[in-house]
Amino acid sequence: MSSTTLPSAQTQPDLREAAPLPRAPATPTPDTVAAAGPHKHPFLVALGERVRALRSRRGMTRKALSVATDVSERHLANLEYGVGNASILILLQVSQALQCSLAELLGDVTTRSPEWLLIRELLEQRDEATLRRVRVAVGELLGTGGAHGEGSSARSSRVALVGLRGAGKSTLGAMLAEDLGFPFVELSREIEQFAGCSIAEIQALYGQSAYRRYERRALEEAVQIHPEAVIAMPGGIVSDPATFNLLLAHCTTVWLQARPEDHMKRVTAQGDTRPMAASREAMEDLKNILAGRAAFYSKAELHVDTSAQPLPETFQTLRTVVRDRLRT
Repeated sequence: MSSTTLPSAQTQPDLREAAPLPRAPATPTPDTVAAAGPHKHPFLVALGERVRALRSRRGMTRKALSVATDVSERHLANLEYGVGNASILILLQVSQALQCSLAELLGDVTTRSPEWLLIRELLEQRDEATLRRVRVAVGELLGTGGAHGEGSSARSSRVALVGLRGAGKSTLGAMLAEDLGFPFVELSREIEQFAGCSIAEIQALYGQSAYRRYERRALEEAVQIHPEAVIAMPGGIVSDPATFNLLLAHCTTVWLQARPEDHMKRVTAQGDTRPMAASREAMEDLKNILAGRAAFYSKAELHVDTSAQPLPETFQTLRTVVRDRLRT
C-alpha cells in the first residue's frame, strides 16, 4: 500500500506566491482594494503609485514587468495597489527592471520632480572636487553662501573649529580667540542655554532630533551675533547636512585632527564618563566614529594635526594658518 508523505516545512512551496488560490483575481478589484483600504499604509500606497507611474513612463505592461523581474503579476498588482508589503529584494528587482534607482522607487526627495532627476543625472559619477565646485556655485546662486575664499564669497572672520571630542577645540580655541582679540564661543554651551538643560538631558528627554534643532538654532544665532569669533563646534555638527552647510557658508573652518589614541587619552583625562569613554569597546567605537565623520570634517578649509606636536607648537601652527587665511 502506498502512502502519501507531506512535504516538510523546508520544502513546502509558498502557497501565497507559487500556488495562489484558484478564485483569487489576477489583479485586485475595486471591491478588494476598498476592503483593504482602511488597513493600507500610506507609504505602501505611495510606493505603489510610484511603481505604476514609472512602469507607465517606461511603456511597460505589468506582464512585461513580471517577465523582467521574475515576480508574479499578482505580486506586482498587490504592490501597485498598496496591499502588498514587498521585500527589499523584490523592490531591487523592480527598480532594475524599470531602470531607476531604488531611491526613486522609494520616493527620495531628489527624485520628486523632473528637475531633481535631471540634476541628479548631471551629478552622477562626478568626482569629489567637481561636486564641491557645484555645491559652492549652487550656494552662491541661491544666496545662501558657498565656501569662503571661493567664488565671490568674502573671507569670514568667524573661525569655526571642527573635529571629534578631544581634538583640542576648547583649549586651542580659547588661545586662538585671545590671540586674535575675538570672542570665544563654545556652541555646546549655547545649545544648553537655548534648551535650559544639559546636552545629556536634551538627548535623554527629547532625543537626537530635538538636539539637532537646538544645535542649528545656536549656530544661526552665533552667526548673526558675531561677525568675528572663534567657535568650538560639537563633534557631531557634521551629522546634519543643513547645519553643516550653514557652517561652511558662514565660517572659516578648521579641522583639528588627532590620532584616536590621543582623542581617548584627552577625553579620559577630562574625567569624561559618557558612554564612549566608559565602553569596553571604546577605542573601536571611536575609530568607527572618526572613519564615518572624516569625509565631512575634511570639507573644512584648513587642517591642523594636534597630535603632531606639543601644545605650544600646535597653537603656533594653528595661529599661523588662520591668520594667513584671514588676510587673503
